[in-house]
Amino acid sequence: MSDTPVVSAGARPKSSMPWPLMVGGLLVGLHLVIALLSLVWTPYAVGDMVGGRLEGPSFVHWAGTDRLGRDLMTQIMIGSRIALVVGCGAVALGALIGVTIGVLAAFATRTLDDVLAAALDILIAFPTLLLAMLIVASSDGASLWTAILAIGIAGSAIVARLTRILAKRILSMDYITAARISGTASPGIVRIHVLPNIWPTLIVNFALQFGLAVIAEASLSYLGLGAPPPNASWGRLLQEAQASVYTAPFGAIAPGLALVSLVIGLNLFADGLREAADPTRRRSR
Repeated sequence: MSDTPVVSAGARPKSSMPWPLMVGGLLVGLHLVIALLSLVWTPYAVGDMVGGRLEGPSFVHWAGTDRLGRDLMTQIMIGSRIALVVGCGAVALGALIGVTIGVLAAFATRTLDDVLAAALDILIAFPTLLLAMLIVASSDGASLWTAILAIGIAGSAIVARLTRILAKRILSMDYITAARISGTASPGIVRIHVLPNIWPTLIVNFALQFGLAVIAEASLSYLGLGAPPPNASWGRLLQEAQASVYTAPFGAIAPGLALVSLVIGLNLFADGLREAADPTRRRSR
């Protein structure tokens, strides 16, 4: 008799990778390829007026032209680069500040921990976009780097609070007490025990923060506080297309679709990372 296992007709093999992770990775990967391609090639130069005003999509201009006759596809490709640069920079800065403050708060005395927790709650309650606007407005002028700084600082409070909660949970474990008794100093405990155990959860949060950073950058650019021209931010493209949205709607649809697709991809990617880190979520569905 054959020992081959019998699989029921209704049974489906389980994928080793959650579908949100695959779909989100494809969407984010597509924008990454477009951003890298824009470094070496674009259909036209970003500031060149190469067509008529507010032309629709065609074989010559795949996404049409804007109110000055500039190619929209070129600007959308450069917008992908700006969105990813701002997202990466803001998340990296927020992670550096937030993880540092969160770990210090976990090791702090009860009084100092309460003060830091209250300060983080206040910063989180303060609207992120408004805080970013205040930082940009108080600087010398709007630029790509001030947008990264503003969004990174604004998002660091959420990272700090999450890091504090996770680190305090790890520090309450019995093996941390054993490590301290054995003579392991606090920096060693952070490096050996705390950070390796909290990174999986933090990475999921970083993916979500990336999407929020992309939206914040587009919002700042829409208000004129983001990367200045000739940088073709999606938010600035949406602002410029506002006046002609009824006569030339594709000028707003194209950058809007680019923004939505990247944010959805990042959110799906974060959800997929969460499922991969916690397989019980997948089995419960």
